[in-house]
Amino acid sequence: MSHYCDIAPGHYLHGPYHDKEYGFPVLEDSVLFERLILEINQAGLSWLTILKKRKTINEAYNKFNIDEVASYEEVDMKRLLSDSGVIRNRLKISAAIYNAKQIKIIQNKHNSFLNWLYIHHPKTKNEWVNIFKDTFHFTGGEITNEFLMSIGFLPGAHQKNCPIFDVIYKLNPAWKYI
Repeated sequence: MSHYCDIAPGHYLHGPYHDKEYGFPVLEDSVLFERLILEINQAGLSWLTILKKRKTINEAYNKFNIDEVASYEEVDMKRLLSDSGVIRNRLKISAAIYNAKQIKIIQNKHNSFLNWLYIHHPKTKNEWVNIFKDTFHFTGGEITNEFLMSIGFLPGAHQKNCPIFDVIYKLNPAWKYI
């Protein structure tokens, strides 16, 4: 039974994402990268659009393999721009490639993207936005906030009256400050 509160009630894609992913701690860099790219792609669109295209986006971006996406060249850009299964926006695709390269730099310096996030934690939303703007492309306030909520680094993914809130609160060391 789905507990998804008031987000697009009745849609079969929202329930599982809400109940099993949104706000839960993420430990793998490829999943962190996926969430960042999905949030970037969502800008100006509905989250439902992204969930509907998630499988094809995953395939098009080599299952969010950071090394592979960081090595994309113009031919890959053209491939993505012609793929109706993804969000065909040159700025968003360029950001995905650039951000993969940035994550590789982060991994080399801090062993993982996750470690880098923990090094900076805890921060306010505005502090996180500044860090992300200095590090990544296409990461304004809403994208940074949604990314960090989706991986459990900022509270707000679930309201306190949502049954999933208590589950995440118990799991998430990043929420100790709320």
